[in-house]
Amino acid sequence: MSFVTKGERSDAVTVLSPSDISSSGPSPGAERILVGGRLVRSSARWLLTDALGAIEVTFTSSHDGLDDHALAVVEGSPGDGRLLDARLVSVHPSPSDRRSEVARFRDAGLGRALVARARAARAVRAYFAEERFLEVETPSLVPSPGLDRHLDAFEIEGAGDARYLITSPEYQMKRLLAGGIHRCFQLARCFRRGEAGGHHNPEFTMLEWYRAFADMDAVVRDTEEIVRAVSRALGDGERLTVGERVIDLVGPFPRISVAEAFHDLAGVGEDEMLALAQRDEETFFRILVDRIEPMLAARDTPIVLHRYPAKMASLARLAPDDPRFAERFEVYVAGLEISNGFGELTDPSEQRQRLERDQRERREAGQPVYPIDERFLEALEEGFPPSAGNALGFDRLVLLAMGKSRIADVLAFPVGVV
Repeated sequence: MSFVTKGERSDAVTVLSPSDISSSGPSPGAERILVGGRLVRSSARWLLTDALGAIEVTFTSSHDGLDDHALAVVEGSPGDGRLLDARLVSVHPSPSDRRSEVARFRDAGLGRALVARARAARAVRAYFAEERFLEVETPSLVPSPGLDRHLDAFEIEGAGDARYLITSPEYQMKRLLAGGIHRCFQLARCFRRGEAGGHHNPEFTMLEWYRAFADMDAVVRDTEEIVRAVSRALGDGERLTVGERVIDLVGPFPRISVAEAFHDLAGVGEDEMLALAQRDEETFFRILVDRIEPMLAARDTPIVLHRYPAKMASLARLAPDDPRFAERFEVYVAGLEISNGFGELTDPSEQRQRLERDQRERREAGQPVYPIDERFLEALEEGFPPSAGNALGFDRLVLLAMGKSRIADVLAFPVGVV
């Protein structure tokens, strides 16, 4: 923010923020400065605040009639996180007594959460730059949002042919792979209807990336490095503090197959688990959520749950050594699932069969039936490189790295306050 006089840029005067002074601003004895923010009366003191911090202001004259929560620019001398010998330069009274936005961003700590998100995003981008990935952008409005049985999309009216907000940028990013962009990532805004709760928001940020000529193990290693990079960026080193527990991030994350998890943690044998996946998904997921995930949550390291049943392959290829299973994995941290990755299916005929099956199952379940993305299948038909990819919930990773418990704690505008 600057004030400009006489229309000359050379006359611009920089107005600092309270957080500039409270964190790493001018040292005591510096020349007089201008600071802009919201004036808040605290007992007999005046504080100048923004979403990230506050400084005490000592005025040279009384301002008893000054409106509490007025926006103001104050001139003074910095000293020990305070502004001394201060005078008002300009005041903009608050026309309302409502303080909800002020409280949300400053008192509830959302300002600090937004700083943490920015640091996390920089850490993610630095990792992918080192790995020579290209950051890309793909459309949010698409002809098909995907056919996953467990995801519903927002349909947009008035866009000509049917168009939907993406539940994931997967189809378009895979078209980039087919087009020769062999390492790509993006921090994409995604939308899923009916998802709201402690760890869900209908609009959220997905970190999605793909490696051509790579296998699932390479993408698991990417995931490990990204989790560590974000943890380091937010100040806790290679560990996460979740409540009173410490989650150790050093070294490869332990892996457990779905069959092992059902057998060891729920007492369900491999054949029974596969039968449930094929014929009774509701019971399969009830066992996973109610009996297995709490056991994973008790681990003091992240867990890679892999080798899902072939019925749940989605867009993953089948395991070469046993086609009853798929090259699909999910990463859990303190019991919270943060990512879903694949060794990618490259066969267009098999992919079409799966999508048509998904359409039938959605129709039989009374769910909305979305179109098949023919351009995605055409890209596979042109020749799709062996690849692996992952979709990671960026908001959930920030939540864990900050030691928060709700996704609303790391979003500027969660559902309900938009």
